[in-house]
This record gives sequence, structure tokens and C-alpha cells, in this order.
Amino acid sequence: MKIGLFAYTRQACRTARAVMLLFPREEIRAYTMERFEEKGFAHICRPTAPFYGELFSWADALVFVSACGIAVREIAPHVREKQSDPAVICIDEQGHFVIPLLSGHIGAGNELALRIADALHASPVITTATDINKRFSVDAWAARNNFVIDDLQQAKAVSAAILERDIPLSCDFGIATELPGGLVSADSGELGICISYRKKAPFVQTLRLIPKILHIGIGCRKGSSDVAIREAVNTVIDQEGLDKRAVRCVASIDLKAEEEGLLKYCEENGLMPVFYSSAELLEVPGSFTPSSFVQSVTGVDNVCERAALLGADELIVRKTAVSAVTVAVAVEKLEVRFG
Repeated sequence: MKIGLFAYTRQACRTARAVMLLFPREEIRAYTMERFEEKGFAHICRPTAPFYGELFSWADALVFVSACGIAVREIAPHVREKQSDPAVICIDEQGHFVIPLLSGHIGAGNELALRIADALHASPVITTATDINKRFSVDAWAARNNFVIDDLQQAKAVSAAILERDIPLSCDFGIATELPGGLVSADSGELGICISYRKKAPFVQTLRLIPKILHIGIGCRKGSSDVAIREAVNTVIDQEGLDKRAVRCVASIDLKAEEEGLLKYCEENGLMPVFYSSAELLEVPGSFTPSSFVQSVTGVDNVCERAALLGADELIVRKTAVSAVTVAVAVEKLEVRFG
């Protein structure tokens, strides 16, 4: 986590140091007024608009040890949208109150404020409606568990409706805990939440939460272009009704670790490429679609299925050939937990 920390008085600097001690492994940039500058603190630069703007873009969280008004004035020109704005926390200089001002849910501002308040023996001041009414906060839960929120407008609709009534939840996975306040298990209704890696909409208005648990296994002819790989992957994804945003990684044999087209495809799509040796692939248990040609070139009878399954739990799409590219898909085991 990258944290920007601001203190505007001597006492605020002391409180800021207490906050810094809570995050020994995080990247922290701490600032104070030039006349209060001391070890560990740089001075706040002028003009202030570009100074705070750069930090607003850089940080995962900004912590102001100051009056709320100071924090609001400094961040106001830079606030854009909840899915990208950093969490913004305000702490009074005596460390009595910790107040999340921005990105309390998606940016984990509420969670961060609670952690700081607990360490400082301060009072957290949480103002988001779902939290104070002890109802399920869909965007906070999704962010905390690394689920993709399909539609932020639908998320807003759910957050508003859940204050008035229980919302149905359809889930493709086992649920290991009790449902939180505001959710009931159901597969139909006007407005509801669906947890799935598939493109499905069981409700008239469906908010989909997408876990990143799919592994795409790829085999390809030497020199295959990123365009050919993209076409093959998209074809399989579409045919199987999968959501591309559920893909966690792309896997293949280490002989393909220098394949320009495969690397370019992964880079363009923000996917992590993983490469395994033939020995590692041979150790994967299961029944796979064999190829004598692949065996002669790589030393293993099947690349895409074995690569997809290594690190996952179930092969859900077997070897599918699209031109010179083969694709398989495996899924990690998931157990959904609330609370």
C-alpha cells in the first residue's frame, strides 16, 4: 500500500508518527509545513494544487492529521470517481477521532480508519449508511475480497435498496458463513446480486460480482501473433459463457516464455503469464487430450489443459483449437465467506 501522510502542527507530527508505526512495510510519504520539518517528513510544496494532485494519483490512501476542512479543500480539485480515488482519512491532531472522508468502501477507507482508530485508542467516525445500519456493503465486500464489480450503477442501486429491504443473492459457490444483514438466498427477483465467473443474470436487475479464479491454458505454434491468441481466447470465453474479467492468469509451457505474441497478449490485457516446465506439467494428475505431435515437440502430451489445471482445481473447458492456438480453462476452488 502507498500512503500519503500530512501533518500541519507539531502535535500533528507526533500523531502522524504513531500512524507511521502501524505500517512498517508500506511505502509512506510523510509531509508537514516547512517550519515544522523534521526527520522523516518532507515539506509541503507550493503551489499546493499540483503537489496534492500528484499524491492523489500516486497513493492508495491519503491520511490528513488535521481539521476535516483542510483535507476537503486540498483533495476537492482532484476527486474523480469512487473506483479510482484513493481512500482519504482525517485524524484530529490529538488522535481522538479517525474519520474516513472518501472511498470508504471500494478504497477500503472504512477498514483503514478502524485499524488506525484501534491502534490509537481513538473513536472511528463511520458515516456510510450500510455500515451504521449494519447492512451488507456490497462494494466494500467486493473490494476486500478482490471481486470485480460488474456495474457500479447497479452497485449503487443495491446499496440504496438494501437499506429498505433484503436483497436476493445467487451464488455459484458454497457459502461458509451466515449471510450478512440485508441478504437472502434466492435465484429470482427484481434486483439482486449474483456471484459467478459466468455471464448470467438471474434477476431483472443483476449486480454481478466476479471472482478472479479462472486459469487460461494456452498452447500455440511458434510465432503465433497476439491477434491469433486473442481471437482464440475470446472464442472460447464467448462459447462457454465465461466472463473475461474472471481470468486470473494465462499459463503455458516454459518453451513459450519468449513467445512475443503470447507476452504481448498478456501485457495488453493486464494478465499475468505463468510458465511451467514439461516435468511440472507431467506431474499434473488427471486425464488429458493427448497429442503425439505436442509430445514430440515439448515432451508432454498436452500443454494447454495441464497448464490451466496446474495451480487450479477443476478443468472446466478442455482443449479447444482455434487456428494455430489451443485453449483450455480451469477454475480455482472458491468458498464464499461474509464477515
